[in-house]
Amino acid sequence: MSWAIVLVSSFVLAITTPLPAANPSAFTTIGVLNMVGIPFKFSDTPAVVKRAPPTLGQHTGEVLKQDLGMDDESIQSLREQKII
Repeated sequence: MSWAIVLVSSFVLAITTPLPAANPSAFTTIGVLNMVGIPFKFSDTPAVVKRAPPTLGQHTGEVLKQDLGMDDESIQSLREQKII
C-alpha cells in the first residue's frame, strides 16, 4: 500500500493536482468526473462512491418549496423567466 499526503489550500488546487486526476469515476448521468479521493480509509468497511453528486439546480425546486415556503406556481414562474 502506498500513501500520499497532499496539503491543499483550495478546492481548485485539490482537483487539479495529479491525485484527483488519477481517481476518475464514471457516472451514467454526468460522465467521467475526476474526484478527490475519499479522505478516510477503514480496513473492514472500505468507503466507495456509489452515486454522482447532484447536478446544477437539481434540488432548487425542493429547497425553494420546503425551506423557503414557495408554492409551485411561483417556482414555475421563476423557471419560465429563466431565473432558476
